[in-house]
Amino acid sequence: MSRISVRGLAVASATAVTTVGAVVGVASGADQGSSTEPVEAAGTTTLLADLPAGQQVQQASLTEQVQAQSDAADATARQYAEQAARVQAAKDAAAKKKAADKAAAEKLAKESAGDADASFPIKASYTVAQVQEMARQIVGSGQYACFSNIVSHESGWNYTATNPSSGAYGLVQSNPGSKMASVASDWRTNPATQIKWGLNYMNSRYGSPCGAWEYWQAHSSY
Repeated sequence: MSRISVRGLAVASATAVTTVGAVVGVASGADQGSSTEPVEAAGTTTLLADLPAGQQVQQASLTEQVQAQSDAADATARQYAEQAARVQAAKDAAAKKKAADKAAAEKLAKESAGDADASFPIKASYTVAQVQEMARQIVGSGQYACFSNIVSHESGWNYTATNPSSGAYGLVQSNPGSKMASVASDWRTNPATQIKWGLNYMNSRYGSPCGAWEYWQAHSSY
């Protein structure tokens, strides 16, 4: 039997007993000349106080609803937090990649641009390989091929080459050779001085060694 059926039976039984008691009491009171005031059914207040069990069930149901809503809110909050974390991670990854790309580009640009202020040990003479290595460092990888093409045609990488008719001198055939003194006074014997002067000349007149080489191909001079 269910709890509700038991409770209903108890209430019905108690009510019946109370009603009988009340009737007997009234009859007895009448016989004894007692007051004819209405007599409350004994136990009625207690039985009614016990009835709010239904309200307890309703309260439990409301508590479950509140808990379910709280759980749903927590789940939604977790979803938003996870989504925000994913978005932030993507932003961080993009920023990190951008920084890495920028660093790589700057490194490449630096290597490509070369070092016009590079210094080298002074020697009594230099091999072609040593002179070419100087040029790679001073001119940079980005423009070295064009610079090398011009020097190969002008002097064959001979830093003491002299044009007997014009007097042009050195790797880049400066005419006259004394122009290279604007870089250093050792222009006759120092390939690095000649390379730096030649690079400055090509940059100022043609924008770059490759611009100078493009002009040279069309005119066989620069």
